[in-house]
Amino acid sequence: MKARKIAITGKGGSGKTAISAILIKLLASDENQSILAIDADSSGGLPFALGMNVKKTVTEIRQEMIEDPYARDEIYKRQMSDVMNDIVEQGNGFHLMAMGRPEGPGCYCTTNELLRYGIDRLANQYDITIVDCEAGPEQVNRRVINGVDLLIIVTDISTRGIHAATEINAVAQRDIDMASVQTGLVINKFKGGKTIITGMAEEAGLSILGFVPDDYVLAEYDSLGKPITDLPDDSPSVLAVQEIVKRVPL
Repeated sequence: MKARKIAITGKGGSGKTAISAILIKLLASDENQSILAIDADSSGGLPFALGMNVKKTVTEIRQEMIEDPYARDEIYKRQMSDVMNDIVEQGNGFHLMAMGRPEGPGCYCTTNELLRYGIDRLANQYDITIVDCEAGPEQVNRRVINGVDLLIIVTDISTRGIHAATEINAVAQRDIDMASVQTGLVINKFKGGKTIITGMAEEAGLSILGFVPDDYVLAEYDSLGKPITDLPDDSPSVLAVQEIVKRVPL
C-alpha cells in the first residue's frame, strides 16, 4: 500500500484543527493501518484536540541547534531521521509530531526545513499522514507540504473564509510540483441549503468534498477543553467527516 499524505489548511478559526482531529480519530480506528499526525501549526492546537501533551517539538530542536553548540554537534552526528523520530509521540492508535510554538527572535527557515524533512521522511514509515497546517497559504507557498496527495481546504460560512480558501487554492494551482495534488473544499459550520459560500466555491472552481454541520456537541467540547477525539461516534461532525472519508481515496 502506497503511503498517503493529507494536508488540511484554511483560514484561522475555520475549524481545520477540529476536522483534522476527527479525521485522525476515524482513521486511527482501523488497526490495520498506521497513522502519523503532524501538527504543523505554530499555535499548537492539534495536541490538545487529540488529548495529548507533547514533550518535545521541532521548534525546540531548532532552538537547541541555535543556542547550544554541543547539542548542535550531537544532532549533526546523528541521522536526522532518528532525531525526528525521537520527538514522535504515541497516541491512541496513531503517532504525533508537533512543530511547537516559536520562541525568540530569528528566522524560522530552519524550523520549516526540519518540518518539511520530518513530513518527507517520517511519512514514508506510515500508511497515512495527516498534516494540520498553519492558517493561510504560507506553508503551501513555502513548499512545506510538498508531496501531499490530498489538500483539504476548510472554510466556515463566512466570505472571509471562502476568500482565504480561494487564495490557498490559487497558490497550490500555481505550483507545478502540486499539479497532481487533489484539492477539495470542506465547508464547516454549515447550516444547510444553497448559500453564497457554495456559490462562491463553484465560481472559484473549488471542488466541494463535503459539509460539516454546526455541531453544538463539538462547540461544547471546544469550550470545555475536552479532546475532540472523545466526541461520540454519532455526533453530527463525526458523521459528516465519516462521509467525507468515503469520498476521498485513502
